[in-house]
Amino acid sequence: MLQIKTANDKTWQVDIQKDAILLNGSPFNWDISPLGPNRYHIIKDDKSYTAELVEADYQAKTFTFKINGVKQTVSAKDRFDLLLDKLGMSNANAQKVNDVKAPMPGLILEIKVQPGQEVKKGDPIMILEAMKMENILKSPGDGVVKEIKVAVKQNVEKNQILIQF
Repeated sequence: MLQIKTANDKTWQVDIQKDAILLNGSPFNWDISPLGPNRYHIIKDDKSYTAELVEADYQAKTFTFKINGVKQTVSAKDRFDLLLDKLGMSNANAQKVNDVKAPMPGLILEIKVQPGQEVKKGDPIMILEAMKMENILKSPGDGVVKEIKVAVKQNVEKNQILIQF
């Protein structure tokens, strides 16, 4: 189960099952067809939508879509995130940051920090291109950049250390 929240604090419970998707406990019926990389045509309740995934931050679990030309950012929490929130531990791993690892294989397009630079949680630190999409990697917590382990135009593998704090 996922909890999806929009920027204006609208929240949905999404349960993906083998043969159905439930939205707030009710069946969610739609027709979706791919149009290209990260682009889709959706028909829901006799209405047509064009959707494009514009930006994905897999660490923060936030996603920006353009639906019929209008940008919408959503955040997702899985059952583990919800459990940590319930236990009051949602920020436990944000206290101390040792390194940033590549969330997926890709190509380093830009490095936005330098060794010795102080960064705050959420500061953009690097741009990683993956599947023809630019992903802005952000600092998961406050810290000082100790070492940058990659260079611009370098290919990286999933979980490869990019920056040490």
